[in-house]
Amino acid sequence: MLCTSLALLFGIGGAASFNLHMGAGRKEEAPYYIGNSITMLLSLGFLLLLITELFLNPLLVLFGSPADVLPLAEQYVRVTAVGFPFLILTIGSGHLIRADGNPKMAMFVTVSGAVINIVLDALFVFGFQWGMYGAAWATVIGQIISAAIAIRYLMHYHTVTLEKQHFIPSGKVLAQICSLGMSSGINQIAMMIVQIVMNNLLKHYGAQSVYGESIPIACAGIVMKVNQLYFSIIIGLSQGSQPIESFNYGAKQYKRVKDAFLLAASVGAVVSIISFSLFQLFPRQILGLFGSGSEEYFEFGVNYFRAFLFFTWLNFLQPISSMFFSSIGKAYKGTFLSLTRQILFLLPLIVALPHFFGIMGVLYAGPIATFCPLQSVLAW
Repeated sequence: MLCTSLALLFGIGGAASFNLHMGAGRKEEAPYYIGNSITMLLSLGFLLLLITELFLNPLLVLFGSPADVLPLAEQYVRVTAVGFPFLILTIGSGHLIRADGNPKMAMFVTVSGAVINIVLDALFVFGFQWGMYGAAWATVIGQIISAAIAIRYLMHYHTVTLEKQHFIPSGKVLAQICSLGMSSGINQIAMMIVQIVMNNLLKHYGAQSVYGESIPIACAGIVMKVNQLYFSIIIGLSQGSQPIESFNYGAKQYKRVKDAFLLAASVGAVVSIISFSLFQLFPRQILGLFGSGSEEYFEFGVNYFRAFLFFTWLNFLQPISSMFFSSIGKAYKGTFLSLTRQILFLLPLIVALPHFFGIMGVLYAGPIATFCPLQSVLAW
């Protein structure tokens, strides 16, 4: 999540700043936002790699890794950390490429790495019998190839010509990039903090329940992965509308800005309602796709789907609205909306409610935290 946070901070921030300047006709200044973003994506990627390799064990303990899987997690992450600079560049450059008016290439950059990863997973794990190391290196190689494709494109940017001076960090340029990308970056960090706290609470209160330590964490992992599939569509809608909203706002074409936002919100509502229905009606079947388990495993997993994701049908509003405000240069509103669910509501609730409801309190925190910030979204 930290990789994604850094990538979104400079990817979305750089793309929004670039499109706003291009829409306003300030073409001479616009390339600096792309160049500075690329510099920071690469620099912070290598810095994160260094920190991870030096402090891997305490970081895994902090993230709530159980003692029995800690050695395996350490072996896996030590390899996948090599791909951090390439992963951050790939995610961030996707936004910069979309800002250049080429969403197909942005998709190709991401999909190419994913396909290579899948192919190499099969080859390394089943063909060469490399097991976990094979899966880790397949991931890293896929990320390297995606990053290479992205770099090649960025060196031949279409709408402007990138020169050496555009890559030299500027305080003024980076300040605007960070202000516009902060809402997405903070949201990812907030999600990481919530996940750390939640894993530790599930382990603690699970040990005091009939489910034990392992079942709640296993179910939480599955439910969150499934929820990510839904949420990735919502994030895609919000990020896909960003270049349109930013450019047209800079060009003072406000009706086009409104139309782009309403279209993203409308499609997001449909996707959310469908996902909500699946989560409520077929939670056991979804869990079954990930393997078998005890009756307690399925019981807790079904409760997790139905309780924690109860307001899925409303979940599209916050990310699409937050991205909208960042896209039009109103960074403070986007940042506030990003903080509302994760930090202002969900984090305090997952700590407080288990004192009254035990492990089920963690599950009840989800829908309450989703519903509470909606007044702010609707008011703005």
